[in-house]
Amino acid sequence: MFFVRTAGPQDVEALRTLLSETFHATYDPFYGEAKVRELVDAWHSLPALNARIAKKGGEFLVADDGRQLGGMAYAAMSTKMAKTAFLHQLYVRPSCQRMGIGRDLFAELETCFPDAEIMRLEVEPRNTAAVAFYQEHGFVEVDRTTSCGGPDSGLPAIVMEKRLG
Repeated sequence: MFFVRTAGPQDVEALRTLLSETFHATYDPFYGEAKVRELVDAWHSLPALNARIAKKGGEFLVADDGRQLGGMAYAAMSTKMAKTAFLHQLYVRPSCQRMGIGRDLFAELETCFPDAEIMRLEVEPRNTAAVAFYQEHGFVEVDRTTSCGGPDSGLPAIVMEKRLG
């Protein structure tokens, strides 16, 4: 059984392993192994993970069974959009998918931003499992971008939103 808890500095190595494994399983078919390795190194370095864990206004959660992390989620209040929380990451280890971990992580995140009226995210259009997950949890498409994860990334994404409260 996995329990959702706040991530701490002691989790960064396990988080990097989880994100590397999950990113390769999810994105290698779309971008190739080399590009995914580049994304993991840039987005999920130990300093980047530590910075997100320490960020004020953010919530970094893990699903932990005492032996391994089965999933993680990170969201933070937007600095550009009023009353909007941005879901930056929600990933479940491939061997732990379909166990309710994503649902539990998301349910906890929804309660972490009492001032937010909207939760917003970006998702790779070809990641049909993730798109379906978010639709099942009340998200709708509001836009598209070619800058997923940062300016000029060149990565496509569907922008989705959900009203909170």
